[in-house]
Amino acid sequence: MKMKIIAGNANPLLAQEIADNTFATLVPSKVTTFADGEISVEFEDNIRGEDVFIIQSTATPVNDSLMELLIMIDSAKRSSAARITAVIPYFGYARQDRKSASRTPITAKLIADLLTTAGANRILTMDLHAGQIQGFFNIPVDDLTSRLVFAKDIQYNVGTDATVFVSPDAGGVVRARKFADMFHADIAIVDKMRPEAGKSEVMNLIGDVKDKHAILVDDIIDSGGTLCNAAKAIMDAGALSVRAYITHGVLSNEACQKVEKSVLTELVVTNSIGDRCPKNCKKTRQVSVAPLFGEAIRRVTNEESVSSLFG
Repeated sequence: MKMKIIAGNANPLLAQEIADNTFATLVPSKVTTFADGEISVEFEDNIRGEDVFIIQSTATPVNDSLMELLIMIDSAKRSSAARITAVIPYFGYARQDRKSASRTPITAKLIADLLTTAGANRILTMDLHAGQIQGFFNIPVDDLTSRLVFAKDIQYNVGTDATVFVSPDAGGVVRARKFADMFHADIAIVDKMRPEAGKSEVMNLIGDVKDKHAILVDDIIDSGGTLCNAAKAIMDAGALSVRAYITHGVLSNEACQKVEKSVLTELVVTNSIGDRCPKNCKKTRQVSVAPLFGEAIRRVTNEESVSSLFG
């Protein structure tokens, strides 16, 4: 069973990098969008009996990216692929992992059902917003971590002296602790509270950041407001500098401009989503996770363990 890699339109540069890291050639495919918005997919190479990996982040435009992925999976199934792995570096709708009110959906579960029904045999993703989403699937899910990629970058660009890792909320403490354990560093937590309706959030800092280089770690940056406010609270508490290492750079609307105007020294994201920032945004930088996904794909094809890639 040979490996075949297929790229969706969400992030073709990452798909090509992953293919290069696996020494594979991307299967040429034709994705056509009709005048009414419907999508048609045709693979221009034989994939019968092959181990197929379809690379597609479900990022903005999230619904178009998701529909294209589902159609590609169905096309691969009807082309008699032996196994189909949906490689979803950024898993959209992951923040809708529970009922937030009485009459609301659990959309992440719906997406899991759609992917399975379309014909996916395995999911390969990274830093799911909520780990329990793996339980929404009845097929294997490999949730890789960007922590090892970020750790190398931190060691090279920041160093390990006088470093403290900061979680921007209580829910991210485990992530911050894992980074801190790697560097034998301390952690701090930003506690957000809204004193009353209509009042702006107050940032309380739990932990010591004075005279230290603070590193905020999280899985998603969207609008950027909370991150920039947290960075200000950290600097106000006496930190020497504050950087942010965040896996998925959704960076909606004016997020890049907010980062540029903030006290952040730098924002580092992975290329799980295509570059969202204009060229004049000097504070935002991407690091590639193509080697990580390439190694995971190689191991899956060779039926080797991928657990070491979970960090």
